[in-house]
Amino acid sequence: METQKTAEILIYYIHAPLGGIALFAGGIALIAKKGSQLHKKSGKVFFYSMLISAIAAFIISVLPKHENPFLFSIGLFSSYFLISGLRSLQYKQREFELKIDKIIAYLIALTGFSMILYPIVLFSQLNIILTVFGIVGIVFGFRDLKLFRDKERLKKSWLKLHLGKMTGGYISAVSAFFVVNQILPGIWNWFVPGIIGSMYIACWMIKQNKKKPVANNDS
Repeated sequence: METQKTAEILIYYIHAPLGGIALFAGGIALIAKKGSQLHKKSGKVFFYSMLISAIAAFIISVLPKHENPFLFSIGLFSSYFLISGLRSLQYKQREFELKIDKIIAYLIALTGFSMILYPIVLFSQLNIILTVFGIVGIVFGFRDLKLFRDKERLKKSWLKLHLGKMTGGYISAVSAFFVVNQILPGIWNWFVPGIIGSMYIACWMIKQNKKKPVANNDS
């Protein structure tokens, strides 16, 4: 029992500090000039600290007497965005394989369905938070699978996919921070970071689309 308690405390001490580092490093990566050394280095710190923190969140969420489907959801989406965001860097290469990417896409879609069905099967009721996150997982999973059918499109969109997914990982980190510290009233802690983050991504995508003709002329 003491060994288990010690392990739980250790996992918490890994999860929380690394989550804080991820918030700080991810914020720097977002505001830094894309492609700069500051962006790359802060991005790497964000990736590894957030991934380890997300894995710790997985473990915490399934510990006896600590079962938490919401913490599981945050860990899941953080890992999905981070890993698929890193994987998207390969799309700029001449040749690349998509087997791992397809597995990730199927897993996030399948997990999305499970998140929706979980409270219905066990408690005979719909959980709004798990349902929303479940739908997001399904949409992203099938969206990725559709993109994987066209490698040329992937090559042209690698930067948008990379930064969009990494920003999604950062949104997960901010959401976790809001939920744990109850920054906003109730359920809003889960959705406001995502809404604001999605607006940021949309604005950035619009900006990139406007730059596209110039980029083509330079090449």
